[in-house]
Amino acid sequence: MSEYNVQVVWNKGVDEQYSDSKYSRGHQWHFDGGITVAASSSPQVVPLPYSVEANVDPEEAFVASLSSCHMLFFLEVAAKKRYVIERYVDDAVGLMQVDSSGNISMTKVTLKVAVTFAGSKQPSLVQLQKMHHLSHRQCFIANSVKTAVVTEIIEVI
Repeated sequence: MSEYNVQVVWNKGVDEQYSDSKYSRGHQWHFDGGITVAASSSPQVVPLPYSVEANVDPEEAFVASLSSCHMLFFLEVAAKKRYVIERYVDDAVGLMQVDSSGNISMTKVTLKVAVTFAGSKQPSLVQLQKMHHLSHRQCFIANSVKTAVVTEIIEVI
């Protein structure tokens, strides 16, 4: 078993009423390695100026965690098969909408992956699809959510 800890901190601004819901949703995520990330609600959920557009929002972090987990397992799968990867890019997209229960949820995340392989050993499209499938099955973040996670192979370079 593993345990992961994050401290989330929000402070009311000096001039904010709070009770009128006109307060900043900007806050910080403090990770155990010492990194602090500026976070906020999404401007698509809470309008500006109460959201901080430049900050990471939970929805983006959710999509990023799925993408990152998949990528890390993909790199491992490829290395075990003796492929050399020079670059991996995922332009991941999350779709938030009303789900079958009537709740707003992240219903689908599409991983739009482009991988650059080095050397003469290049996977076929079928091999690449199998590696992505195995990576998806091993990704414990994907295994933890009900969101549909789809991988689109954008290009093989």
